Amino acid sequence: MNMRDLAEKGLRVTFEPVMGFLTRKRVHPNLISTLGFVITCSSGYFFHQHRVSTAGFLILIGGLFDLFDGTVARRTGLASSFGAFYDSTLDRLSEIVVYLGLLSLYNDYRLELGDVGMIYWIVLAMAGSLMISYTRARAEGLGIDCYVGLMQRPERVILIGFAALIFGETEMLGQQGLVLKVVIILLAVLTNLTAIQRILWVYRETRPDGEPGPRASLGGKKGGGAPTSAEEGDAEPEALHK
Repeated sequence: MNMRDLAEKGLRVTFEPVMGFLTRKRVHPNLISTLGFVITCSSGYFFHQHRVSTAGFLILIGGLFDLFDGTVARRTGLASSFGAFYDSTLDRLSEIVVYLGLLSLYNDYRLELGDVGMIYWIVLAMAGSLMISYTRARAEGLGIDCYVGLMQRPERVILIGFAALIFGETEMLGQQGLVLKVVIILLAVLTNLTAIQRILWVYRETRPDGEPGPRASLGGKKGGGAPTSAEEGDAEPEALHK
């Protein structure tokens, strides 16, 4: 059992009362996905307002809804193909909004010239994050499960969320918001490396004639909002591979 599995198990134990309540009330998983989307998107506004710690808190809370919606969908039997599509789409949109909020944070005339350079790192991080999702979706279209890679969605949520929540714009080593800057640069590098890793994985799993090889699964079947999905975004254990 790796660290991701241990972390997810701990979260499930901690928030089982919440998931149990939502299941008993038969709250529709699409509604849960929508609430998570709204909460995560609101973090973009608080980044814009330089309320970085609040933004980080909202990112982490919104991330929990990825756990809730898939679990409730499975337990209530309300899983659907549209639910998986809807949840995955909202995940991508909310992630874009978070990065737009970060862009607004650093696109400020009051900041030093060095901070303006962060805009390019943020754009790279956003591009890499979207490419991680796209490469998996295309791989699943070829019949290949592609869960490989270091910087998947849970890692991205945790890194940005905790860096913003705990450190905010605190000055360290003469740099305001140093920890968040470092995290953004790490994301810019590692998300794109993860996308490249997935490209290489699919290359190895396809036959020389370009047809899909034997289906290779590193993370099991997709669970959560629907029986199957060509994208990331539900809340089952396998959905942590985003």
